[in-house]
Amino acid sequence: MSQLLHNAVSLHYELHGDKGEPVLLIQGVGVIGNGWKPQVDGLAASHRLLTFDNRGIGQSTAPAGKSLAIEQMADDAAALVQAVGWDSCHVIGHSMGGVIAQRLALTHPRRVKSLALLCTVARGADAVRMTPQMIWTGLRTNIGTRAMRRRAFLELICPKEFLATADCEALAFELAPLFGHDLAEQPPIAMRQAMALRKHDCSRELAKLAGMPTLVVSAEHDPIAPPRFGRQLAALIPGARFVEISAASHGVPIHRAAEINPLIAGFIQSAKAG
Repeated sequence: MSQLLHNAVSLHYELHGDKGEPVLLIQGVGVIGNGWKPQVDGLAASHRLLTFDNRGIGQSTAPAGKSLAIEQMADDAAALVQAVGWDSCHVIGHSMGGVIAQRLALTHPRRVKSLALLCTVARGADAVRMTPQMIWTGLRTNIGTRAMRRRAFLELICPKEFLATADCEALAFELAPLFGHDLAEQPPIAMRQAMALRKHDCSRELAKLAGMPTLVVSAEHDPIAPPRFGRQLAALIPGARFVEISAASHGVPIHRAAEINPLIAGFIQSAKAG
């Protein structure tokens, strides 16, 4: 576990694995770097992985009272890549992390070998849109008993069919270390992250990524980044490959890691082969 001082913030990061292709993994709103544990467990034996806490969450700091920007977080990611001694790497981003990954590739193209964009969008506002379903679920994550709030949060990341037979309380406690908090409570920084996401739109720039090996993955039942947004994103990046995971939801890297990990590994191998 290490810290990097960069632009008045301290960024917590971890390196996993000591051989293979270098891979940077970027998390989304309200999630610490340990949210990639299922990928670390599945990929570290054959890849060098860099995970980190975005500024203001987990063990990373952020200036109090100041707004966040996707551009800042992309620059943080670039600084971490440089700090660990990598000239370039494959980049995997989930949700907001996928938007950060896009900005990283646009701003620091020489640092990025390939992009794997999971459950994400080109226009940040699409991921924080106020549909009746999202308003209702969001309210339920903030009211009621702790068990009720945990259940509502699980409905954002897991498919209903999965939850129908799951012990939701046990699952919530199992996932808490990956998110860095009790699922009944969201970290204060999450709202600032969501606002940064809402403001960011790189859709008109994505054609510049022509030639960048890109994989876009959506989950069939994702309420935050439905597959239609994944298809739009893939269409905006010339040559991007689109994959939809059936019977999955926003937390697909966690609840379907057995499928996601080989998909990512195969994509990185093909990107390496060129």
